[in-house]
Amino acid sequence: MVTEGSPAHGQPLVDWRNLDPKDLPVKKSTRLALLLPPVAIVGVLAVTLATTATVNAVATRAEAAEITPYGERVPVGDRSMNVVINGDHAETIVLLPGLGTAAPGLDFAPLIDQLDDTYRVVAVEPFGTGLSDQTDEPRTAANIAREVHTALEYLGVDRYALMGHSISGIYALTYVEAYRDEVTAFVGIDSSVPDQPGGDEPIATDSLALLNTLGLTRALRALAPDPYEGLPYGANEREQMRLLTNANSAAPTVLDEMAHASTNVADASGRRFPADLPVLLFVREADDDVEGWVDLHRTQAASVDRGEVVLMAGEHYLHHTLSREIAQDTRRFLEVSR
Repeated sequence: MVTEGSPAHGQPLVDWRNLDPKDLPVKKSTRLALLLPPVAIVGVLAVTLATTATVNAVATRAEAAEITPYGERVPVGDRSMNVVINGDHAETIVLLPGLGTAAPGLDFAPLIDQLDDTYRVVAVEPFGTGLSDQTDEPRTAANIAREVHTALEYLGVDRYALMGHSISGIYALTYVEAYRDEVTAFVGIDSSVPDQPGGDEPIATDSLALLNTLGLTRALRALAPDPYEGLPYGANEREQMRLLTNANSAAPTVLDEMAHASTNVADASGRRFPADLPVLLFVREADDDVEGWVDLHRTQAASVDRGEVVLMAGEHYLHHTLSREIAQDTRRFLEVSR
């Protein structure tokens, strides 16, 4: 006998076509098994990040005691700025670093070694770099220029060639405008120039700060090869730069300088050095990151009465591998500029 509602009556007991999966009688154990993998992944990730963050905080405090003092600290306002002075000669070259260089006084060592037999070389570590203090002053080109000048003024350095790497090419425009009577020449080491493509794009500093706080920056750095391996630095110099990189690379002052970088570059749009200022530019000949990199520097050199571009086969930090050549051409250029 066929009863109404049975499959044989024409209607299935369950209409599978319109069934919502949530209505299926899933066992609790099955549901738990489905939920566990994502929960476990989140849990493992949270524990991992908590561990790396703790390790980073502990290591940073421990490493601070391993940093060896070098250079000379001079008062700038209510803070101290570190400078490294080598050579005892009549003419002076002031070195200014690129953005993110953690220990300029050590990073410039190969170049200093090639210059200090002819010049007094003053490597300035702006606030937030090397052994200099942090600062709450916004990292505008004007503030950085004023602070550097205050340090030089304290040292009695009042006539010098300004030699800058990377972003210091932008700061130098502001510096020379304010202190033209002191600067005898500008020498750029793959220096930034006004209106370079991408120069006014903001840097994601919030992400960099988060990665650093979580200890991920330290972890990635530990896995990467030593960037100074094979370069003309001693083992102690490399170790000190490693320690200072961990301490400074995402510190508040450097992050603020990164945050101001796009504005500093944008504010330099259309600006030039004074026509009577000698300008020597060492430029990486193959830079695929910035369109027209070499031509931009040729234009800058042509904007002054005596400008010169020297193309070099190297990486952005040209002074790491080509310090001898940079020093030789610098001497040649400055001798004629006297």
